[in-house]
Amino acid sequence: MLISDIIGPVMVGPSSSHTAGADRIGMIARRILGEEVVSADIGLHGSFLATGRGHGTDRALVAGIMGIPVDDERIPNSFTIAKERGLFYQIHGVNLGDEVHPNSVRLELRGESGKSVELIASSIGGGRIKVVEIDGIPVSFSGDLATLIVHNLDQPGYVAEVTSMLEKQSVNIATMQLNRSNRGGDAIMVIECDAEVPECTIRSLEALDGVLNVTYISMEA
Repeated sequence: MLISDIIGPVMVGPSSSHTAGADRIGMIARRILGEEVVSADIGLHGSFLATGRGHGTDRALVAGIMGIPVDDERIPNSFTIAKERGLFYQIHGVNLGDEVHPNSVRLELRGESGKSVELIASSIGGGRIKVVEIDGIPVSFSGDLATLIVHNLDQPGYVAEVTSMLEKQSVNIATMQLNRSNRGGDAIMVIECDAEVPECTIRSLEALDGVLNVTYISMEA
């Protein structure tokens, strides 16, 4: 057990689940999008919807989407900051079903280039989070480890290419998940690593035919 599991994260309160976790979800979604967010549709589920406003969940999500970290004193003022930056957002309730954690949210983000991403994630306590869906495809990762998210065509060979590139850089794979929208359609590889992935490897992955997008979440970010 880690000390952080006992005392929780350094954060702006009042709640590690509703505030710190929510901010981290926003931050992860922003990093997956990979550019400045210009609009956000925020659907709150379960206890995020029922008690989120009082716990600052809404403000923390908006803060995270703008890249404001969990220990930043500006979190309570995120709505004002969003208005100043020209970020359009709407917050509403949504039913994500009984299988997701009560502290869950669906984020639909659009970036300055027109790129978009849809993400469902949960705050599972102590500031920890779990991303459970990206663009309609099931996933499961925390963002605590260095994480590669590779969108590719559902065709043979990509797993071998990716793992070979990581092996050449002596990057050990902690976990690996493979999911797809449908046979022969789009697929997602989520690879959590024990060490940072070199920039050259990320660029090589992006250059592969059939790779649609590569997102890297660093442990240092």
